[in-house]
Amino acid sequence: MIPKKAVIFDLDQTILDRTNSLIKFLNWQINFFQLVSTMKKEFFIQRFLELDDNGKIWKDSVYEQLIHEFSIDHVTHDRLLASYINDFNKFSCCFEHVEKTMIQLKQQGYLIGLISNGRTPFQEHNFYALGLTEFFSSIIVSEAIGLRKPDPAIFLLSCQQLGVRPQDCIFVGDNELADIQGAKAVGMKTIFFHPDPSISSSIADANLHDYARLIEILEHL
Repeated sequence: MIPKKAVIFDLDQTILDRTNSLIKFLNWQINFFQLVSTMKKEFFIQRFLELDDNGKIWKDSVYEQLIHEFSIDHVTHDRLLASYINDFNKFSCCFEHVEKTMIQLKQQGYLIGLISNGRTPFQEHNFYALGLTEFFSSIIVSEAIGLRKPDPAIFLLSCQQLGVRPQDCIFVGDNELADIQGAKAVGMKTIFFHPDPSISSSIADANLHDYARLIEILEHL
């Protein structure tokens, strides 16, 4: 019997174009809560992205800092955080060609999984909003199970849920430590994703900059 093959994805900045989703959300939030003048809007968004540090910093401290820096006194950081948790998913968007690629993977018989380091149900809602759930046979968010990448146990749990061996999996992610080294440690092949062609990983088995090329790369691996 031919062993089943699987492709497992990270979420933020891998499938979900987090930076663009965040910019769209912040444009709306600034307008809705009248946080700053139109002149300061771009600077506010830029500061949010700097303080957020690609999602590494939780948003309560980001909003506290912004309220202080921009002297906002008519809305609390708790109110803005609640809005972030509830409303961000309405602005979730994928990188280009992701949906088409998922359809192709399914047609070619691949099993598809997701492993995201993040909070629950926040990450699930961001993922559901992309409209890709039907393609995925396993969806794991770290907070829900008390494990985080690069812990080998989270990768092995995904394999177990998909019914595949680690050596029959390819992991696609944007973080060299959590995604690439974590997946490699359990024997998976790895693909490093970054939309900027000038940014690559030397430790991944392959580099991906455009989802239109994923199937081709998989064939080589």
